[in-house]
Amino acid sequence: MDAPHLPVLYKEIIHALQPKTAGHYIDGTLGAGGHSAGILQASAPAGEILGFDLDPQALSLARERLSPFGARAHLVQASYLEMRASAQALGWETVDGILLDWGVSSMQIDTAARGFSFLQEGPLDMRFDPHAALTAADLVNTLPEEELADILFRYGEERLSRRIARAVVQQRPVSTTRQLADLVLKAVGRPERIHPATRTFQALRIAVNGELEAVEQVLPIALGLLKPGGRLAVIAFHSLEDRIAKETFRRESTDCLCPPRQPVCTCGHMASIKLINRKPIEAGEAEIKENPRARSAKLRIAEKL
Repeated sequence: MDAPHLPVLYKEIIHALQPKTAGHYIDGTLGAGGHSAGILQASAPAGEILGFDLDPQALSLARERLSPFGARAHLVQASYLEMRASAQALGWETVDGILLDWGVSSMQIDTAARGFSFLQEGPLDMRFDPHAALTAADLVNTLPEEELADILFRYGEERLSRRIARAVVQQRPVSTTRQLADLVLKAVGRPERIHPATRTFQALRIAVNGELEAVEQVLPIALGLLKPGGRLAVIAFHSLEDRIAKETFRRESTDCLCPPRQPVCTCGHMASIKLINRKPIEAGEAEIKENPRARSAKLRIAEKL
């Protein structure tokens, strides 16, 4: 499958990270390598990038796309939670910029066999790493009804989670994406602005891949790796991830976290970053028209003090 022409918020990311010659950068969510290619171009002739992805298909595309940059691109099939150890293995104690793009890629969605999309018939898989043990089918077919409903509510913010979970449990086993989507549609019983199965599929994907837990863990790691003046750029595609980034950035850009009415600070907290944008940057109309999936992208940027 061909790599997409440009990734989401491409120009905004290059502007946010301000790549410089001989800089060291990390792309924690490599995908097909579009953002990394832009960073390497902007940091020529000596800038380097360390890229991570769990998906071997994405990594293969990225290797091909970044091959013109030779040894300036270091690509690893691993979680971005490994960025500190991998950076240190390259002799990088600190870096100039880090990108985290938390969206599922178009390549993954459009590959029916990966099971991410309710618009195509495929197995209920949804794993970023095909070698991981847990699949969406495992959750759908083995969890007690109450636990399944809790996942749909927590990770999908699905108001009708209990009704959907009940319908799924009654029709087990559920083995394909279309089968699950049809069950959700019947349970919801009415059309919506978005497909009724959207939130269910989002919730299962997040649960299968442990996405929110990884987001919470990676932000302190990334901020700790930045050198003074280095920047962290984060793209989130739904409110759960964006909320974690927003709260982390707010907390780490504040000197004191004591209650507002407390007369003397006792927490000793010191701000470690400054916010480059207080409101998230979103895609413009032209980009959304070309790539409708960009409509929900929100970019937040922080700079290390």
